[in-house]
Amino acid sequence: MACHSRRESFSDMAASVVCPDTDLLWPFGKLDGLDRDEIRETAYEIFFAACRSSPGFGGRTALTFYSKHNGGDNEGDGLGGGGEGGSNKGSGFGSLGRKEVLTTPTSRVKQALGLKMLKRSPSRRMSSTVAGAASAPSSPGNGSSIGGGGSLGHISPGSGFSTVPSSRARRPLTSAEIMRQQMRVTEQGDTRLRKTLTRTLVGQTGKRAETIILPLELLRHVKTSEFSDAHEYQIWQRRQLKVIEAGLLHHPSIPLEKTNNFAMRLREVIRQSETKPIDTGKTSETMATFCNVVISLSCRNTNDICHWADGYPLNIHLYIALLQSVFDIRNETLVLDEIDELLELMKKTWPMLGITRPLHNLCFTWVLFHQYIVTSQMEPDLLGASHAMLAEVANDAKKPDREALYVKLLTSTLASMQGWTEKRLLSYHEYFQRGNVGLIENLLPLALSASRIVGEDVTISQGKGDVKLVDSSGERVDYYIRASIKNAFSKVTENMKDKVSATEEGEEEAKMLLQLAKETEDLALRERECFSPILKRWYTVAAGVASVSLHQCYSSVLMQYLAGRSTITKETVEVLQTAGKLEKVLVQMVAEDSEECEDGGKGLVREMVPYEVESIILRLLKQWIDEKLKTVQECLSRAKEAETWNPKSKSEPYAQSAGELMKLANDVIAEFFEVPIGITEDLVHDLAEGLEQFFQEYTTFVASCGSKQSYIPTLPPLTRCNRDSKFVKLLKRATPCTASSGEALNNLSGGGALGISDGHHHHHPRPSTSRGTQRLYIRLNTLHFLSSQLHSLNKSLSLNPSVLPGTGKRNRERTNSSSSYFESTQAGIETASQHVSEVAAYRLIFLDSYSVFHERLYVGDVSNARIKPALRILKQNLTLMTAILTDRAQALAMREVMKASFEAVLTVLLAGGNSRVFYRNDHELIEEDFESLKKVYCTCGEGLIPEEVVDREAETVEGVIELMSQPTEQLVEDFSIMTCEASGMGLVGMGQRLPMPPTTGRWNRSDPNTILRVLCYRDDRVANRFLKKSFQLGRRR
Repeated sequence: MACHSRRESFSDMAASVVCPDTDLLWPFGKLDGLDRDEIRETAYEIFFAACRSSPGFGGRTALTFYSKHNGGDNEGDGLGGGGEGGSNKGSGFGSLGRKEVLTTPTSRVKQALGLKMLKRSPSRRMSSTVAGAASAPSSPGNGSSIGGGGSLGHISPGSGFSTVPSSRARRPLTSAEIMRQQMRVTEQGDTRLRKTLTRTLVGQTGKRAETIILPLELLRHVKTSEFSDAHEYQIWQRRQLKVIEAGLLHHPSIPLEKTNNFAMRLREVIRQSETKPIDTGKTSETMATFCNVVISLSCRNTNDICHWADGYPLNIHLYIALLQSVFDIRNETLVLDEIDELLELMKKTWPMLGITRPLHNLCFTWVLFHQYIVTSQMEPDLLGASHAMLAEVANDAKKPDREALYVKLLTSTLASMQGWTEKRLLSYHEYFQRGNVGLIENLLPLALSASRIVGEDVTISQGKGDVKLVDSSGERVDYYIRASIKNAFSKVTENMKDKVSATEEGEEEAKMLLQLAKETEDLALRERECFSPILKRWYTVAAGVASVSLHQCYSSVLMQYLAGRSTITKETVEVLQTAGKLEKVLVQMVAEDSEECEDGGKGLVREMVPYEVESIILRLLKQWIDEKLKTVQECLSRAKEAETWNPKSKSEPYAQSAGELMKLANDVIAEFFEVPIGITEDLVHDLAEGLEQFFQEYTTFVASCGSKQSYIPTLPPLTRCNRDSKFVKLLKRATPCTASSGEALNNLSGGGALGISDGHHHHHPRPSTSRGTQRLYIRLNTLHFLSSQLHSLNKSLSLNPSVLPGTGKRNRERTNSSSSYFESTQAGIETASQHVSEVAAYRLIFLDSYSVFHERLYVGDVSNARIKPALRILKQNLTLMTAILTDRAQALAMREVMKASFEAVLTVLLAGGNSRVFYRNDHELIEEDFESLKKVYCTCGEGLIPEEVVDREAETVEGVIELMSQPTEQLVEDFSIMTCEASGMGLVGMGQRLPMPPTTGRWNRSDPNTILRVLCYRDDRVANRFLKKSFQLGRRR
């Protein structure tokens, strides 16, 4: 090629132009205005013109037709470069075409490319000619000179292709005939071309092909009469003009100035031809102008070569059309056995098209690759041949004197091939199945070779940015594996979403994850079985990398699923357990595949971030526990706001809130053990501790009912009795002789309120238990219900066979002490029950029974205000109490009522107020009444309180009654001694007074305050005088 400045500014090599019927990008630029058929026909014309001097293309005496290129580039120093120049050894061509066309037994090119020889080649087919005409000339005899329009000499219309009826002889096809068939050129077009070249070259012996402007010569010498009609000629003329326009205006090899007059005139002529064909006659001014501007533009800056077809991309399009003729038109997956001869002939077009050996090698590599694709990838040998040609391309790419055009074509061509191959390698699970997985063996080496030629640093686009990789085969295979695994996994995921889209949301995701785990494992097994054995040839840990990638892909989906889960469910646990099993399978695959690695696969294993299934399940379970406890907390809060302490029902005499709370707790525990995982003792402790906290809070809430002190009446001030008091005198005046003063006091004290008849003095007592006291009984029932339920809950937690032994300190402490999970709550319930029972008892005695105990008992006169009416009311209250309370609560409640009633008796005897006075001889009646009271508790409720307990609790009251039986002098003496001892005074001296003993409320016979009170209620002179002298106590009014 002549040395001149190449055009630098050309369109993008692979500017989104896709080869027809494929997804392969066309790397050689876009050529507007010329379709494929026009390019093919033009390529054949150039080929024929370049080979005019070769056997089979000329006449009997071939024209001397040579090229500068033939002299220095015919040694066949590269694959696809043809045979061995013009020597008979390589091409087999002699001086006479028909007789010298021989087919070599083997093709050097096909052998080098790994292509098989065909059993039958086109040259073996015989062409029929007229008998006796086998040696007839295949070119015209005498023709006119260039530009002359003389008569045509005799030519054979078929040039060896026609058949004439008569006796026939058969001969093998020449290379020219093979090429015409392969290029799909008609006999008429071939004949017309032969005539034109003959006319053009008459008298121009030795004229080189690259000095001929072929379209111009064809336009000058081909007449309308040589076509079947004018329209056919116009189409033909239009194609020649478009070729000139493309070569000289659109894609010139030497850049055009914008103000070039020849270019402007040529555009004008071509534009006019669109409406009216050009007159090509000798006298046509338009034709003369056209010839002038074409020759001027073609021969710029050079005197020996016409540059009309060597501009990019026109030259490459034309040369690609020639190279595609080496594929058998009957079976396009096969390469003709005559490829050596055909390539050697094509080599003659290089000067006209501006083709060099590196460009030829690059184009031929791409043509083989393209043919493999357009033939539905049925012939792997074509892919192997393309890979073999890449070795030649690699050698060319290393040369330092590469032209800019070649470098850009190299980049775009390899990008096209690499893009197509990597599209499949990056998704080889989609493109290759069990039947064709072996194709990877041919595709992968080609992709790796192309990447090595491009350079050491290769950038692969991933969509969100470019990832720069060091071009080592292992790392690229690693990238292919990871990308294909990711794509295959994504496709499985998408397909699965479509299948389960009709189910419920929560169930849908869990079902998808479970199925996805199975599909992931199947994908890993398929990878190891089908793809990894092939990929291991380039990357020893192929299966391990695939397993790591699958582990990461599933991890991404799993973490996304868990991100929307704040608590645990059966579905979630199943998903996590399945993920754990999948992880074990993948890790095992990595371990097996990494046995030969230097690090034993540790690097791959480090990439596998563990799913941590157990810890996730534990975390979710604790979150679940927290949520359930929050529900219990809400239930407790509602109870505090709305509980009225009415019984839930007759059969369930406890608070409704307690039933709701315990039902909720039972449900939580049941659901807790339904979670399909190994429940450890530590988890049970966590749940039990959370529940116990609320149980204790509820127990405190139940016990929040005040205190007994709020029901004990205030002690009246101490006074001394006086027989002459106004109160006694009033009684004597108001009471008839037939009625005792005690009965009058009874009426004054409100005996009628107890149902006492004024007319007949008969008592009709009725129960006096208030609704508030009954609600306290419900509280007490609630506490005992809570206690019984805690026993049941404890059994559910302790005896469940699914609980695994724990190792924590809490578990050891509980095992050693064999304690209940709710031991603290049980202790709190006992304390609360004691408190509620006590408050209920004091409320019953001091509030509900106030009228029969505090207001009436022993008021005025002991003998007329005995305890019998109070006992009748008490018995009915106790009957009602036992009817309301559960069996377990009755004993404690009865005992507390007994204590309260004994306290009430002491209050009457020691702090009964001004309405009560006692004589020494009253103690017998009081003792008798107290025994009756004791008997009530011994007999009520079928032995709820043992007699010894009653006797023990009665000792204080009995001690006070015993004090009441003692003489006043003895009481005074005992009081003085005890008071001095208690105060530390010793004996009282002259002028000293006894100190007032404090009121402790703990009355007993040894208490000075108790003795003092007995003296205050003793109605005799000695007591009166002592109290006045010692403490200046006032008299009762």
